[in-house]
Amino acid sequence: MKSILVSVVLVFLSGVSLLAQDAVIRKKNFNLEDGVAIRGYDAVAYFTQNKAVKGNKDAAFFYQGATYYFFSAENKEAFKKNPAKYEPQYGGWCAYAMGKNGDKVEVDPETFKIIDGKLYLYYNKHFNKTLKSWNKDEANLKAKADANWQKIFH
Repeated sequence: MKSILVSVVLVFLSGVSLLAQDAVIRKKNFNLEDGVAIRGYDAVAYFTQNKAVKGNKDAAFFYQGATYYFFSAENKEAFKKNPAKYEPQYGGWCAYAMGKNGDKVEVDPETFKIIDGKLYLYYNKHFNKTLKSWNKDEANLKAKADANWQKIFH
């Protein structure tokens, strides 16, 4: 009985250690500003309102190394139930740059696209609207971005 209890405790501690490691890796590789994801925009609103909506600190939720802000308590609860559904792809970095050459490039949170139920963000400054370039070669760039992100994050 004692050995079963020790085994259970060791498995639990291993799981906690892996979660902590994952949070450290995410914090290092995700596009965070002072630990905040998507520059404080509400990840759920992209899906429910089809637009970028600023969240607020009063409706914040910390998830695996990143803090997310939400516009409403309902959006916060939706995120808590299924973070993988709402988190931006490629750690919140520009999807186009990730596909083009594997670079981590800042984004404009108001320049986004939902593809197959996933959130993609894009750089959009200085007459460089990367979403337009992405749209011209989406299938190829997405495949490359997926592969490049795997190299960075796993």
